[in-house]
Amino acid sequence: MAESHVSERACVVSVVFIVVPLAALIVLAAVIAFVVSARRGQFDDLDTPPVRMLNDDYAARKPESRDGVTEN
Repeated sequence: MAESHVSERACVVSVVFIVVPLAALIVLAAVIAFVVSARRGQFDDLDTPPVRMLNDDYAARKPESRDGVTEN
């Protein structure tokens, strides 16, 4: 086999120089996305939507039969 002039340790270090900045860019993009969505009010009301479905008023709606006449 042909011998390489680059050791295994040098290959690992060169990968670190690629992965660390790439990870930093991904984290920066996530932080920017969070800040933008928070400023636009995406996270303002987290309590009402789950409760709204529990307070649905079925008594206000009267079921209709298949011929379109409201049942009593």
